[in-house]
This record gives sequence, C-alpha cells and structure tokens, in this order.
Amino acid sequence: MTDDLTQDAFLNGRVMVWQPRIGYRAATDPVFLAASVPAKAGQNVLELGCGVGVASLCLHARVAGLTLTGVELQPDYAALARRNAAQNGAALQVIEADLTALPAALRAQSFDHVIANPPYYAAHGPESQDKGRDRALREETPLADWIDTALRRCCDGGYVTFIHLTERLPDLLAGFSSRASCIVLPLAARAQRPARRVIVQARKGGRAPFTLLPPLVIHKGDSHPGDGEYFTDAVRALMRDTGGLDLGAMARA
Repeated sequence: MTDDLTQDAFLNGRVMVWQPRIGYRAATDPVFLAASVPAKAGQNVLELGCGVGVASLCLHARVAGLTLTGVELQPDYAALARRNAAQNGAALQVIEADLTALPAALRAQSFDHVIANPPYYAAHGPESQDKGRDRALREETPLADWIDTALRRCCDGGYVTFIHLTERLPDLLAGFSSRASCIVLPLAARAQRPARRVIVQARKGGRAPFTLLPPLVIHKGDSHPGDGEYFTDAVRALMRDTGGLDLGAMARA
C-alpha cells in the first residue's frame, strides 16, 4: 500500500478497491446505486463519473456477464478505476473524458443501463485542500447535462439510474420529464427521519405513472450505541452481500 492510497473492502470483501487516502472516497452511495440497477447477463452498462470504479465493480460482483464502461474526467481517478478493475477481474473499460464531450466512438454506442452518482454540492463555495475531492463533489457540470447525456446514451426502453440528494429531486424529475417514466426510492438514515438521498430510476420512453416508493431505512434504532454499523436487515444484504433493490417490483407491489 502506498502512503497516499488505501485499499478498501466493499460487499464484505467481494470488491477490493484502491482509493485516495485524502480526497474523494467512495462510501455507501455507489453500493446503493449498483444494487438498484436491474441489469441482466449480456447487457451493457455505462457509468458517468465512475471515480475509482466502485459502483461498476459492485455491479460486476452482483451480475455476471455484463459489459461495463466508465467515463471519468480526472486522470488519477481513471487510472485507479483501471487498476481496481484489473484487480477484481472485471472487464471495465474506463474512458477519460468530459461527459459533455464524449469521444465519437462512445457517442455512437447505446447502453441498456446508464448509472451515475453526480456531484452533490454547488460549484461555488469554500474549497477543500484536495482538488480531486472538489472536482468529484462540486457540480461544475449542470445536473441537466448529466441527465441529457445519460438519456442520449441509453437505448429505448433502457434504464437510467441516479443517486443524489433529496433536495435535487425536483431538478432530476424535470430533466427526465416527457422523456422517461420514473420511480423514486428515498433513503432515510433512520425511521421517522427525513430522507436525505434518493435513488431515481428512469425508463427511457416509458409511459408508466410516476411512483414514489416508501423510504428504505438504513440504520436500526434512534442512534448508534457503539461503533457498529447497525444496518437494517434489508440494507445489510446490500452492503455485505450481493442483494439487490428491485425498484420495478417494489412499484408493482
């Protein structure tokens, strides 16, 4: 292990990744994102802003036989994503590019699934000492462009899945409006608390009515009595195993 990197386990060690010790570090969001993608063997998946590759690699661990492509703007993160893909035996192609200026070869492709965990915070504000973290977390590219690129690269009838802050839900729904049908799963840290994040799954060209699912509660109890994780049983299956979130089935229930 080098001084500026750590090697971290996801899915109870099924996925091992190198990521910066200081800077943007993947946590639970990419695991939730991967768990919610209804991918099947033989399909292809594009991840916009793949970082070090955690979401794509968790999806690889969940579903065999996928063709995976990641787009990452920052060269250092793209290099780590390639290293992590090789270490995890995943055929993940990582392309260094701005998502608003994709290479012609990529623009010529369409994908069964497009996934993304866009930056959460406004472009302007106090900067951190790590430029890579700032670029990963600050919205330099408007969210509308993330949505437009995702829909353009998604095949008709395919799925676009994003995880983002709840406060951006109106912008997400506006971006998908008239172009896709949407299911939204709120993520609440604890029961009876507001959901701070949402998973939005859009089916390109879909005509199903909008569906807002009950929140997925992440932690048991009102607080952590110690250093344990205290995940609910449903979330533990996602975080520690290869369980999935079938939003379509949840919407039909």
